[in-house]
Amino acid sequence: MENGKTLSQTIADQLAEEIVLRRILPGTRLDEQSIATRFGVSRSPVRDALRQLAVTRLVHYMPRRGFSAATIKPSELDALFEAAGEIEALCAKLCALRAVPAERKRIERTHHEARQAAADNDTKAYSQLNDELHKLIYAGAHNNVLQELALGMRQRLAPFRSQGFFVSDNRIEKSNMEHEELVEALLSQDAEAAARTMYSHAANSAMNVLQHFEHG
Repeated sequence: MENGKTLSQTIADQLAEEIVLRRILPGTRLDEQSIATRFGVSRSPVRDALRQLAVTRLVHYMPRRGFSAATIKPSELDALFEAAGEIEALCAKLCALRAVPAERKRIERTHHEARQAAADNDTKAYSQLNDELHKLIYAGAHNNVLQELALGMRQRLAPFRSQGFFVSDNRIEKSNMEHEELVEALLSQDAEAAARTMYSHAANSAMNVLQHFEHG
């Protein structure tokens, strides 16, 4: 299992990416036995994975009819990204003010690793490091309630931040440049710049995803 993930989480992540990238089209029935055969597992982890996806609304469940891929509405997705951007901007502001030296060092090191992944055009590594960087910023805010909200929103939007969205329109390069500004603001303890840059970064990520659904 990759990165300590459970079997059901690994299956959920793969199906989520395929639904988001429209490799599985809206309305497609998700047959448990077919999916189990594909992944070489029993139906139990598949059922758990589909239930996880139902919580994120990527999958619909109908009694006696089972699970099917949901239709993703750009308006709902836009609202989710807007809310997440506001929360992340506040996390960045507080992180700039409250992060201790060790936390700043971890943020800087993670950004350097992400920069190298971007240079290597390693979308998988960059996606993982991008996720790690944001979570370090949430923790650096030193507000447990805000961190919980940010993590919840990030989990809800995780399928739309997968590596598949870093391969078009030079998004990986642009994302890394936005991180440069963000990390610089965090390390210099410029709270207003950190909030402003994080909000802009979140807005650009949202635009990248929404364009996919509007023109895909």
